Amino acid sequence: MAAGLAAHPATAREITDMAGHAQAVPDHPARIADLWFAHNELLLMLGGVQQIVMTVDSPQARPWMYRVFPALAQAQVVNGPQVNAESLLHDQVDLVFVPQASAAIAAFGAVDIPVLVSSFQDVDGLLRVVDMTAAALGTEHAHATAAHYRTMMKQTVNDVRERLANVPEAARPRVLHIQSLHPLRVDGAGSIVDEWITLAGGRNAATGVSGNMKPVTPEQVAAWNPDVIILGPDCGTIDPATAGGLWQRLDAVRNGRVHANPSGVFPWDRYGSELPLQISWAAKTLHPDLFDDIDPVALTRDFYRTYFHYNLTEDDARRILAGQPPQPVPGSAP
Repeated sequence: MAAGLAAHPATAREITDMAGHAQAVPDHPARIADLWFAHNELLLMLGGVQQIVMTVDSPQARPWMYRVFPALAQAQVVNGPQVNAESLLHDQVDLVFVPQASAAIAAFGAVDIPVLVSSFQDVDGLLRVVDMTAAALGTEHAHATAAHYRTMMKQTVNDVRERLANVPEAARPRVLHIQSLHPLRVDGAGSIVDEWITLAGGRNAATGVSGNMKPVTPEQVAAWNPDVIILGPDCGTIDPATAGGLWQRLDAVRNGRVHANPSGVFPWDRYGSELPLQISWAAKTLHPDLFDDIDPVALTRDFYRTYFHYNLTEDDARRILAGQPPQPVPGSAP
């Protein structure tokens, strides 16, 4: 009887996920569990907020997500992608999105719940996931939004590349992206962070490091001596006096080139749909003279209006650019 709750409807379509697996997905999935933090924003952008019944993104961790998409409050918040298959059956989930590394894929498939792997490592992969998600939702709105987003992303990348075309390698600053200060972790090659640093006219200073959120020592950071440091959201601030004074001797710290990364519905620097904003912001941050006409506040407000159907105020946009949470709603509980 329980398995019957997840039985596929008579009308279903075959979707190939990012792992190359073909899945029979309901024509119009009504109850979705999104178990990858970054993918929730893509699903929301494509109009899937009413279908999300289970999410890994909490209002405490993602306050802008719930401010912009208040209907997400209807969903059950679960702790990470390792959800018991019986819980999905009980909630009559008819489609699950998971990250590549999820060990629960086989368990979900065993109880006949379609699962789509949605991981990616670069801009091209992001666009493929957006198209895959639109196909899974199966609505005209999702397909139109995905097509519009693809065009905008390509235009963003092409514009940045054209402006930076004549910048020699030696003039491209060495950028260290720090995901966490305590413990100290950085992002290396083969990551979306590495790609946007390169697209924005920088060079990843974390040479010899591959992948996301890799532990390093302050001594290693000192050996790299980056020109620019970008601190990921919720990273905190650098105390130059710590680590025996290593931080204060870094070129990036001495020259005032330490920047907090913007964070909105999802952190801009990681695997969400606000990546075009990140690329533009990073390019202007690294090469302000080549991007002096770019207004990050206006770009952010336009993006939210176009893709999230939400009107940010100028103050809202500035808070997102500073990596700050939204202002409390007057009269709401603290």
